[in-house]
Formats: sequence, C-alpha cells, structure tokens
Amino acid sequence: MNDNSLKSDTFIVSAVFVMSNKLEQRVCIKFCVKLGKSATETFEMIKKAFEDEAMSRSKTFEWHKRFIEGREDINDDSRAGRPSTSRSLEMVAKVRKIIRSDRRMTIRELSSECNISFGSCQTILTEDLGMRRVCAKMVPKLLSQDQKNHRIEVCQSLKERTQNDPEFIKNVITGDETWVYGYDIETKRQSSQWKSVTLPRPKKARQVRSNVKTMLITFFDIKGLIYYEFVPTAQTVNQTYYKEILIKLREKIRKKRPDQFQNRSWLLHHDNAPAHSALSIREFLADKQIPVVPHPPYSPDLAPCDFFLFPKIKTDLKGQRFDDIETIKKNAVVGA
Repeated sequence: MNDNSLKSDTFIVSAVFVMSNKLEQRVCIKFCVKLGKSATETFEMIKKAFEDEAMSRSKTFEWHKRFIEGREDINDDSRAGRPSTSRSLEMVAKVRKIIRSDRRMTIRELSSECNISFGSCQTILTEDLGMRRVCAKMVPKLLSQDQKNHRIEVCQSLKERTQNDPEFIKNVITGDETWVYGYDIETKRQSSQWKSVTLPRPKKARQVRSNVKTMLITFFDIKGLIYYEFVPTAQTVNQTYYKEILIKLREKIRKKRPDQFQNRSWLLHHDNAPAHSALSIREFLADKQIPVVPHPPYSPDLAPCDFFLFPKIKTDLKGQRFDDIETIKKNAVVGA
C-alpha cells in the first residue's frame, strides 16, 4: 500500500469517527433533555464524559434548545444552496442539448445558462458526456459531402480489389511531382538535442524556405524507383510536358518491368492535377490501353508519393543549404 492510499484511508476513518462521536453526544444531550437537565448541566456532563472531544458550549446549548422544542432527529440539517440534482439525468440531457447547439460555448457560460456550478458543469461535460475541448485542426481543403462520399467509394473499391486480387498492389505504378528546395526548414524533431539540467533550452530563429528550387517528377512501384526527372527551369508541368513524361515512363517500364509491359498488367496511379486529368492525357492513356487507378480529390493520404516517398527524400535534405540547382539535384537523387 502506498503513502497516498494510507493517507486516504486514515482520513476516511477519522471522518467516520468524528461523525459518530458527534451523533453520540447529541444522543446524550437528548437523553439529558428527557431527564429535565438544564443546558449548563448538560454541557458539564458532556464535558466530563467526552473530555477533549466534547462538543463546544454553544453547540451543546443549540442542540439542547432544539430537543426542548421537540426535535427528534439527531442528524445534520440538509445544507442550503444549489440542489444536489445538478448531475441528474435531466441536467445532463439539458447540457448535451445546449452544447450541441453551440460547441464554442465556455464552461462558465454553460454553467450560467443551466444554473449549476462551474465544477458540476465541467464534470458533466468530461465524465457524463465524455467530451473535451479541442482546437480546430488545420487541413489543406474542406471536402464537400459529395467529395467525401466519392472518397469512401474509391477506398472501398480499392480495398475490395486488393482483397480479391493479391497481385493488384504489385502492378500499380504511382507518380507525382514535388518541389525540392535549396534550403528547407528542418523539422522540430530534427532540431531536438540533449541538454543537462543546468543548461538553458536551445533556441532557433524563424526561417523560411529558399527561393532556389527545382521540381522533381518520380514514378515507382512496390519494387522500387522506375523513372525520375527534374523539370527544366521555367518549364511548366502542363499536359504537353506531362505527355512526354508518360512516353518516357512507358519506355522505362518496358526495360525495367518487361513482364508487366508485355502482358499489360501494370496500372498507372496519379492524382487529379490539371496536367494529369487533361483530355489529351486521357486520350493518350486510352490509346495505349493504360488503366488508371482512381484517386479521390484532395487526398494526399492516398498518394504514396506524398505520404511515403517524398518525405523520405526530403528528410535528409532538411536543414542543409545548397547554393545551386545542380547541387540540389545530386543530393535529391542520393536521397531517392
């Protein structure tokens, strides 16, 4: 048994003893009243019987008067103030209804609205309703209900396809574009360091990414990298340029994945960027009989390049400074 548990048990025993002692003395006072003893005589008898634990003179006289007036109950009167029904089922339901209508309401405003204490209101919210106050999470895009439904349909379709065809994932070739910077800010974890108790916490100034940057296009599958290319400076990744990339990709697949190219079992996966979804690109893919894996809009968590490959490439580059694009390319290729 630990110290806190021992202290708690001692406190409970002491509280029970004090309460029973009070009730015992009140019974004695009531008995003295029945015998016709005065308040002074009763106090002297209580003091002699209970010594240091005897009830005070004022309390003895107060209870003596109550019993003379006909009181029979020896227990304390119910306390005045707020009713003890502040956590009743009706109050919990009321709090739930109010907080659902305005989830930004503070505990103080809610307790005032329901006419209950701050503590009771907080207990209802956290314990009875299982709620906690959180800040809104910043996301790149708020999806409409139709987009959410489409996302669910695509995910369920991919899940079923993976379960029915174990080779499906092995045949998917995914690709995307990303910027690689001459200087990218290191992550909070990367900047952490060990320190002793006596040393002050390290500090770092707010920094921004450099203007020196180049765009990297990559395609890979479950076996590894298939094709990558750095976009020339001032070149925009439009449908014309992306079509040239796809032509080069087909040639790389023919050399690196000959079996998949021969039996046309590989599938292309890319996001819904304008260059990827342009009419000329869709016509090219249809003409070459290249099936495309569906991708719901604004879903980087479903793009392996975004949640897997690019973070791995960029992690080692963060915090380093590269003076020119050629140096960036060399180091990015090493990371890839």
